[in-house]
Amino acid sequence: MSTVKDEANGFFKLSWLTRIGYGAGDMAQNFIYQNVSGFIAFYYTNVYIIGNDSKKATAVSGALMLVVRLLDVIWDPFVGAFVDKHNPRWGKYRSYLVTAGFPLCVLAILCYWDIFKGSITYAAITYTLLQMCYTLTNVPYGALNASMTRDTQEITVLTSIRMTMANIGGLFVWTGFPIVAGLFSKQAIDWNVVLFNFIGALPGFVIMPFVPYIKKFTGKKGLFYSFGVIGIIGYALLYIFSRMGLADSDKSVWMLVANFIKSTGLTTVTGYMWAIVPEVISYAEYTTGRRIAGIINALTGIFFKAGFALGGAIPGWLLYFFHYDADLEANDGGSGYTTNSKAWFSAMILYAVVGFLLLVFCFVKSKERVVMEDKETENVKVSDLWIEFIRNGPLRVIAFYFVTAFCCMNIHNTSVGWFYKMKHQADSTKECIRWNVAIIPAILMIVMMIIISFYSLTDEKIDEINKEIEKRNHKADDA
Repeated sequence: MSTVKDEANGFFKLSWLTRIGYGAGDMAQNFIYQNVSGFIAFYYTNVYIIGNDSKKATAVSGALMLVVRLLDVIWDPFVGAFVDKHNPRWGKYRSYLVTAGFPLCVLAILCYWDIFKGSITYAAITYTLLQMCYTLTNVPYGALNASMTRDTQEITVLTSIRMTMANIGGLFVWTGFPIVAGLFSKQAIDWNVVLFNFIGALPGFVIMPFVPYIKKFTGKKGLFYSFGVIGIIGYALLYIFSRMGLADSDKSVWMLVANFIKSTGLTTVTGYMWAIVPEVISYAEYTTGRRIAGIINALTGIFFKAGFALGGAIPGWLLYFFHYDADLEANDGGSGYTTNSKAWFSAMILYAVVGFLLLVFCFVKSKERVVMEDKETENVKVSDLWIEFIRNGPLRVIAFYFVTAFCCMNIHNTSVGWFYKMKHQADSTKECIRWNVAIIPAILMIVMMIIISFYSLTDEKIDEINKEIEKRNHKADDA
């Protein structure tokens, strides 16, 4: 009887198939979007040679990624308002998994098509459209999380499963994509960088399933602090071991150990941060009476894309400043990944097809249950995004946490392609790559720990808020 009453109040219990189905959506976006966002800097610099100048390609690609993603920041509020304002017949949020997901797959493939090799215009058009389409897929997907249940523990488990599957997707991207592209190119595969990426992806599905249980002992902030420290230790070891020359020796296993430690910390804190987004949505509903999930997910999207933009641009600019030259590595097997453009294109087609099938599975197995009333959707405006940002303290905290976390993550990920093959570069260039891979991310992790210390919503407070919201809804229904 209690369970029936709880579900009537929006505290739904989710089946494992539902949880896995929802998680498949994030895995799909890794297969599609992460494949581009993670490797595009290397592709533009070493394969596509954007601007047709190998010495300036890092600067051009960095500028392009920053400008396009900042333009996407303008697009996000309109998508959030549009999603909250409309109710497509296939589902308020899940409809976009298919309607926006399909063109997202096509655009990801086009980004790796070198029909206009070196053209800045072609790269700018395809990359801009990809970012816009990703927003139209990702914002509703993020809002779908908070619409499935109000139960805090269920959301924690759902987020844990989601991030586990996302990280499995990341494993197939960071480890699998270089292998698949290498096979298509029929060239030697750099197994050092593949193994490095594989070890870095392991904590995503080894640790993440246990996060709900770990949080019971550490508490919410304790989880962020403890795993943040673990991540910083891992980054420090990566830098120290690289300076000792272990990356290119028979003792390179120590680099793998350092990367595992780093990823254990980073993957946990960046995975669990998604679990607090539904809390902020509930807080907004509690204080305003409106459950504007699309608007809030658009705002978090703005900040994580700003972080991605900076994380993708900073390494390129620093490498340009320190005179990185892709041609110096071209005769030594490339820089970690194949430089065969047709191999990149073929591999992306394969990943895009699998990604779209996963999006369809997510669409079939997920269902909205806690959404805004139709009468409330009429009043949603783009300006609600910034109004909510100003008045919602917990939202501001996670917004700043998102931009710092994704900047930290992307600076490291973007630079791994150059990390193992830099022996022909100047000493200052090598040191720049080490800072991109380890020191700058470590500094940003310290900043992340400071930011999260200002987050004020405890689990007990969120449970009280959700129960009060349902009481209000019942009183309104009775009236």
